[in-house]
Amino acid sequence: MNVETREEIYNQARAWVLQAGTIIREKINDPLTVETKSNPNDLVTHMDKETEQFFASLIKETYPDHSLLSEEGFGDDLQSLVDTVWIVDPIDGTMNFVHQKRNFAISIGIYHDGIGEIGLIYNVMDDILYSAKRGEGAYKNDDRLAHLRENVQLHEAILSLNHFWLCENRLVDETRMQHLVKTVRGTRTYGSAALEFAYVAEGILDGYLTLSLAPWDVAAGIVIVNEVGGVTTTISGEPVDMLGRNSVFTGNPAIRKPVIKDFIEKGKK
Repeated sequence: MNVETREEIYNQARAWVLQAGTIIREKINDPLTVETKSNPNDLVTHMDKETEQFFASLIKETYPDHSLLSEEGFGDDLQSLVDTVWIVDPIDGTMNFVHQKRNFAISIGIYHDGIGEIGLIYNVMDDILYSAKRGEGAYKNDDRLAHLRENVQLHEAILSLNHFWLCENRLVDETRMQHLVKTVRGTRTYGSAALEFAYVAEGILDGYLTLSLAPWDVAAGIVIVNEVGGVTTTISGEPVDMLGRNSVFTGNPAIRKPVIKDFIEKGKK
């Protein structure tokens, strides 16, 4: 994707994200229709669906040759990321949206031939937009984000991780992960993968470790984290499959190896 095309698409996507966020804020106290999907904790609301439909309609009308990969059923059935693909999570952190009315985000990653070109993560209620264009740095609103700090030691790190790592699970011995929690300086959990990627890019988290994320959970965040010198891989250290589910580490390169080698690989079942 050339610079001019990327800039034009970015400006359009940014405007749509901010518009969608305004609509959500205006309706935040309206009654919600809440349903469950794969399990009682996997929630979807009419606002998730309406917001995704908002993006789907605009994308198809404005860019009919682009494809859409999305969570709530308005996207295309894709077998590859050839050409330009919008990867959209209309509300990332739906449980937070339902119960807290905060700590959720709109997340859009735009990829061309499998390469992340644009990332947008919008913290709707705080009106904070994290954004990046490939090769042009990452931003929090209009402020450019600094490169991640170097030579971070694991014992100095703040790590975000899903609590499922600390319970019996199918991937890793939970006692090994409990030792990881004791090794790092502190742990956090925010309930929105998109925001956790954004906080890694901002440098207020040194890493984020999570089980089984879909492409729309990570697509925008990968682009943004890359632009500040961060790295995102599967927990095996492999590239993320942007058409499947992945257990993922994103964060400062200085702590990726010890987290994966010393804790995940040594604890694998």
